[in-house]
Amino acid sequence: MTRKPSSNPTETARESEPTQQEPTTGSSPSDESDSHLLKVRREKLQALKEKGIRPFAYRFERTHRSDEARSRFVEMEEAEALDEKGKGDEVRVAGRILSWRSHGKSAFAHIEDGGGRIQLYFRLNILGQERFEDLDLLDLGDWLGVEGRLFRTRTGEITVEVNDWELLSKSLRPLPLGKEEVDPESGERIVHSGFADTQSRYRQRYADLAVHPEVRETFRLRSRMVTALRRFLDAREYLEVETPILQPIYGGAAARPFTTYHNALDTTLYLRIADELYLKRLIVGGMERVYEIGKDFRNEGIDRSHNPEFTMLEFYQAFADYHDMMELVEAMLATVARETTGDTTVSYQGEEIDFSPPFERVSFVDALTEGLGEDFRELDEAALRDRAEGLTGDDLSGAGRGRLLDKLFGALVEPSLVQPTFVVDYPVELSPLAKLHREDSRLTERFELFVAGRELANAFSELNDPLDQRSRFETQLGLKEAGDDETHPLDEDFLRAMEYGMPPTGGVGIGVDRLAMILADRPSIRDVILFPTLRPEDGGQE
Repeated sequence: MTRKPSSNPTETARESEPTQQEPTTGSSPSDESDSHLLKVRREKLQALKEKGIRPFAYRFERTHRSDEARSRFVEMEEAEALDEKGKGDEVRVAGRILSWRSHGKSAFAHIEDGGGRIQLYFRLNILGQERFEDLDLLDLGDWLGVEGRLFRTRTGEITVEVNDWELLSKSLRPLPLGKEEVDPESGERIVHSGFADTQSRYRQRYADLAVHPEVRETFRLRSRMVTALRRFLDAREYLEVETPILQPIYGGAAARPFTTYHNALDTTLYLRIADELYLKRLIVGGMERVYEIGKDFRNEGIDRSHNPEFTMLEFYQAFADYHDMMELVEAMLATVARETTGDTTVSYQGEEIDFSPPFERVSFVDALTEGLGEDFRELDEAALRDRAEGLTGDDLSGAGRGRLLDKLFGALVEPSLVQPTFVVDYPVELSPLAKLHREDSRLTERFELFVAGRELANAFSELNDPLDQRSRFETQLGLKEAGDDETHPLDEDFLRAMEYGMPPTGGVGIGVDRLAMILADRPSIRDVILFPTLRPEDGGQE
């Protein structure tokens, strides 16, 4: 490391300044396998080994996280328990080196751990000549454990005065760290450059997490959100269960599946597209309230709100209908928003989204009729197809009436549904698993919840008449033969389960990723999935 003399050796490092060999741009390091930067780091690795310094430790006895160390020092200050030199307790902290500044016979660094950042102060007269010179073999990105006493610098930063250090893991590839500075008035750290390429950040999420604390916070928020969803349902005596991901017949949604093959059974299997039919089997078996948070897979396109692998929450309650489930969803989302963010109102892409109940309710028929400017029930399939193809630009030559209505609704109505809104009472063509509406047999007792212009939840008064269910499955088979590749297959085992008797049931599916997008204020589903689906690296541009 380059050493610069300073007239003020206790000056605190306020910039994350890379060493001279560090990159300061957002270029992907994956293209630098033979670069000078990688060569220098491997030379340092060899030098460490020759000096008898283990570059990859087995463990480190940490006494405090960085935030705990800072809090401990403040407690001692307030209790006037510091020694005569203003020193606090001795601590052992560990983290990744994110900044370094040398001052001749001293050096300052910042390390970061799960509690944030803390400053380190190294002095020649404390460490001794050899241990101090060994610091030259460290780089930004290395994991370091240190031991020392806490003190506050002249500029007010709580710091560890290091009396011993241990290399925990040598970083052989430079992180895409950007240059930072601290605003002298606000104290805010401002990043001027760094890992800016979005596709590289998704692909190298490990590097993205390492250099962007706000990304780590997004996934902490997601974890809190999932915990809150579980807590809400557990408190209402729902039982969390697990159902098969590999299924002999896919079902529960209108989507194309991923297909695989099991050699020992000599049979084709499908990755599930929904949890629904297996959860309903459990209702038949007498498990009156069940839920599952799990991965589903749909062989579909990728955009800001769709990823082929995604997370769904589905829950089913015996003796309930879709009105009961609407009230439950309202209470759930208000509770989860509050527990996750601290408020029922959240900011999403410049819009204030209010999850306070009750949510607005609108009729599917009325909303689509208004959007089309005429009653869609009076239009034949050819007219609907012309309107849908004109609005979407898609080739819908094989689509049935239900899919055409869905396309029209998505183009004309969904974008306007910003605040949480229940769209209720869908046409029967769109809902092969929902009960007929008790007052209008052309409709079903179904709702979808829309927030910020996207579907967030889907729910039914679940169809529990096995004869009606068989008839609807057969209708779906006819649509498939006509060319619609997103229809529901006929599942004989599910029909057999229903014939044993399924009580009246309300069921709901909620898109966990989309809910995380809203609560974390992230514009793309890829921002809330740790490892989103991407085109292979050698396959050209994303």
